[in-house]
Amino acid sequence: MTRLLGIETSCDETSAAVLEGAGDAVTLCAQVILSQDVHRVFGGVVPELASRAHLTALVPVVERALADARTDGAPEIDAVAVTNAPGLVGALLVGVCFGKAFAYARGVPVVGVHHMEGHLFATSLEHPGAVPPFTALLVSGGHTLLLDVEAWGRYRHLGATRDDAAGEAFDKVAKLLGFPYPGGPPIERAAAEGDPARYRFTRPMLHANQRPEDPGFYDVSFSGLKTAVLLAARDAGDLERERAHLARGFQDALIATLVEKTYRAAREHGRTRVVLGGGVACNRALVAAMRERLAALGATVYAPSARLATDNAAMIARAGLFHLERGARASLDLNAFASAPIPGLITE
Repeated sequence: MTRLLGIETSCDETSAAVLEGAGDAVTLCAQVILSQDVHRVFGGVVPELASRAHLTALVPVVERALADARTDGAPEIDAVAVTNAPGLVGALLVGVCFGKAFAYARGVPVVGVHHMEGHLFATSLEHPGAVPPFTALLVSGGHTLLLDVEAWGRYRHLGATRDDAAGEAFDKVAKLLGFPYPGGPPIERAAAEGDPARYRFTRPMLHANQRPEDPGFYDVSFSGLKTAVLLAARDAGDLERERAHLARGFQDALIATLVEKTYRAAREHGRTRVVLGGGVACNRALVAAMRERLAALGATVYAPSARLATDNAAMIARAGLFHLERGARASLDLNAFASAPIPGLITE
């Protein structure tokens, strides 16, 4: 049995977790997540402020996680897993440098983890059935990714966003409608009060005659939807009166697109499990619509809780355990990267 310290600092959450186990039999011993509220003032994440906040917060966050797990870090911690891509480089470097120093001081290995692969593993920490093979939809502020997961470490890239990520679209539409950052929760609350028939926005890149070999069969695009909401808001007159209806129209269009693309992926690859990950997976309307649509295939949809859907160190520790068990070890020149392909992609 291996006990890992996980570290996540890719954006604006400083998180540390202690996880122990082997294979898919793991136990989350402790997790601490510290969010940076300062970015609300600016309506989005300011990279320099995020990096500085990580510098201040990371040591006490790690100490708290170790204390909650009832370990002082030596010798009970067997390895360190740290996010090293993708993300804000300055923020990532804080976690990478700390993780390497922690591992070196204790004579234990360190392994770098791809942030999006971490999201693939997150749901399995709560749902034992969320294991391969499955169709995965990863939707967050910076990414929208559709994968066929044949096995852990073997991923087939099916589709992605061609412009705005789903979470980014939520944030931008929220800003133009006068909602605070982050935009997902306030839009979801407002949409619950909106009339679904008042604004029927076109479902982007979704056509009935599309085939699997078509370039846009699995891809999504939300820039046009964002523009459509902007134009509708300008013509609405009394924005206060129309805000909930606009939010409903936007959310319905975005969710319908994500659901249908995921349905296509599960159907074409014969998957009976669908796993959601990323911050947008917190959206209850998305989860409900996904379960209703995938029921036609007899598929089970697994969604993480909010604590494991948003950025967290537990998922990094879980992905790190997988790679550690297969012999992965990073050297002390482990670096941070703003972008990187998810590891384990299958080339057809």
